[in-house]
Amino acid sequence: MSQTRAKKINWSTSLLQGVVLAAAVFSMALVQASDKGERYVVTITNLTHGQTFTPIMVASHKHRAKLFDLGEPASMELAIAAESGNTQPLSQKLVNAGMAYDVVSTGGLLGPGESVSVIVKAKKHFRHISVMSMLIPTNDAFVAANAVPVPKKRHMQTIMSPVYDAGSELNDELCANIPGPYCGGAAVSPEDGEGYVHIHPGIHGVGDLIQSQFDWRNPAAKITIKRIK
Repeated sequence: MSQTRAKKINWSTSLLQGVVLAAAVFSMALVQASDKGERYVVTITNLTHGQTFTPIMVASHKHRAKLFDLGEPASMELAIAAESGNTQPLSQKLVNAGMAYDVVSTGGLLGPGESVSVIVKAKKHFRHISVMSMLIPTNDAFVAANAVPVPKKRHMQTIMSPVYDAGSELNDELCANIPGPYCGGAAVSPEDGEGYVHIHPGIHGVGDLIQSQFDWRNPAAKITIKRIK
């Protein structure tokens, strides 16, 4: 991550910020409770055998608010989320730009084989949904649904997400540069990575991570979206 980015933060700080975000999102939901928006249940399933998903951001927004473009540099906010698991800056960017209608967080870690569901609201002009979560332990890997149109009527939309690489941090697989309960390292690295978002090459056992334990085969996440109201 370049020197113009935020300074290193530890995992405890990132987790605390996630809790603050969850509270803010809850407040936003209360404010919008009287709106006549549509409601969608979004379910995320971790398909890996050894990776954990950080608290997952789910947002309804305008169609122009894509989280990333493959082959293009990650935004600072996406890089922070992919390196630390802290999606608050990414969520705040959507809100501040007037692009988001509703932003929620699962608020907890999602282990291998586990599923979690959240409800997000949408309405006219805000009928695209994005999902984002970092994989730990990795340097800057994440799963995502990127500006997916909501399904029509009561149909279900299913997205099988590969693992993406934010390209903002080197994949050195060193615990000193990886946050989370397994490594406990720095949440944001000052080093730059490949420079663009791409499909992640996986874990190769070049540092502190055991390939047989933490590598995966795509897809790594199943994401379903269904209207319930």
